[in-house]
Amino acid sequence: QLQASGGGLVQAGGSLRLSCAASGLTFSNYVMGWFRQAPGREREFVATITRSGGRTSYADSVKARFTISRDNAKNTAYLQMSTLKPEDTGVYYCATDQFDFSRVAKTYDYWGQGTLVTVSS
Repeated sequence: QLQASGGGLVQAGGSLRLSCAASGLTFSNYVMGWFRQAPGREREFVATITRSGGRTSYADSVKARFTISRDNAKNTAYLQMSTLKPEDTGVYYCATDQFDFSRVAKTYDYWGQGTLVTVSS
């Protein structure tokens, strides 16, 4: 089970940190990813991190503004979001991938319920 939290309303230029707490699985065995879905749009890749945390990958739209990290001792992944823009608005989902370091949603097997991020201009 994945529980995402930390969303909210923030002004453009502000920051938020999302958390994804995992339970019922061996967290360190999974690649973790963050995706988002804006109203009326398809779910899109945001960031992913390897099992050890040694490698990350970002969508071009968030590169240099967002940082994905994980703490395997706490079974938690994070997404630090800075310099937020109105186009970052959406529901943010965390997900696990047992096999691939992937940017493709269909390779992810477990999904959290999502946390809403709203960036006002």
